[in-house]
Amino acid sequence: MNERSERGVTAGLAGRLGRAAAISLLAGTVGGAAVLAGEAFVARHRRYAQPELGLALRATIGRAGAPPLRLVLLGDSSALGVGVDRLDDTIGGQLANLLAEGPTGRRVHLSSVGVSGSRSTDLATQVARALLGERPDVALILIGANDATGLRRPSDASAYLGAAVHRLREARVEVVVGTCPDLGAVRAIAPPLRQVVGWSGRRMARAQTTAVLDAGGSVVDLATETGPVFRADAGTLCHDGFHPSADGYRVWAHALLPAIAAAATVATRR
Repeated sequence: MNERSERGVTAGLAGRLGRAAAISLLAGTVGGAAVLAGEAFVARHRRYAQPELGLALRATIGRAGAPPLRLVLLGDSSALGVGVDRLDDTIGGQLANLLAEGPTGRRVHLSSVGVSGSRSTDLATQVARALLGERPDVALILIGANDATGLRRPSDASAYLGAAVHRLREARVEVVVGTCPDLGAVRAIAPPLRQVVGWSGRRMARAQTTAVLDAGGSVVDLATETGPVFRADAGTLCHDGFHPSADGYRVWAHALLPAIAAAATVATRR
C-alpha cells in the first residue's frame, strides 16, 4: 500500500471513529437527559408531608419572669416544621426550648410567618407580616431549597433574600439565616438528579451567604454544618424522604443555636 493510500485509510478510520464517538456522546446525553426528566417527574409527583393545620404557630416557652425574647421564623416549610406533628419537634419549638433551658434562661415568644413551598421571592410578604404588631427581637430565615430544586438563578434568589434581611435590619431586628440545606442528602430524589439538585443547593448557599452578610445579617451554613449527619442517617428525614424529622430539626436547631443566642444577646443590649 502506498503512502497516499495509507493516509486515505487512516483519515477514513479517524472519520468513522469520530462519527461513532459523536453518536455515542449524543446518545449518552439524550439518555442522561431522559433519566433526569423521568426522575424529576417522579420527584414532582411524590406524596410529600403537608403542614399540620392544628400545629400552633405561636407559643410562649420558658419560665415566667425570665428575660423575654421575641423570635419569629420566616421561610419555607422548614419554618413551619413540616414533617412533624408536635410543636416541640419543630425547628422553632426546639430552638425555643434550648434558649429557655440555656444559661440565660429566656422566656421565648415564638411565632412563624413561614409558608410551605415558599421561594425567596415570597419573603417580602412574610417580612411585612413579621413586622406587624410588636417588633421581634430576632428573625430566623430558612429558605432556598425550593429555589434550588426549581433551578432558579442563585443571584436572583439571593437578591430577594438580601432585600428581606435589609428590611428587617432597618427595623432593628437581628437576623439569622440558615442557608439552603444539603439537598444531596434527600432520599426523595434519586441519583443522578439528587447530585444535580445538590450542586444547585451549594451554589444557592454560596450566593445567599454573600447577600446576607452584605445586608447585615448572620449566616449558618446548614449544608456544611449538618449535611454529613443527614447523609449518614436516614432517620433525620421524615417519612417522605425530603423534609426533616424531629431528629433532623434537632440537628438543625443545635447548629443554629449559637448564632440565635448571639443575636438574642445583641438584641437585649439595645
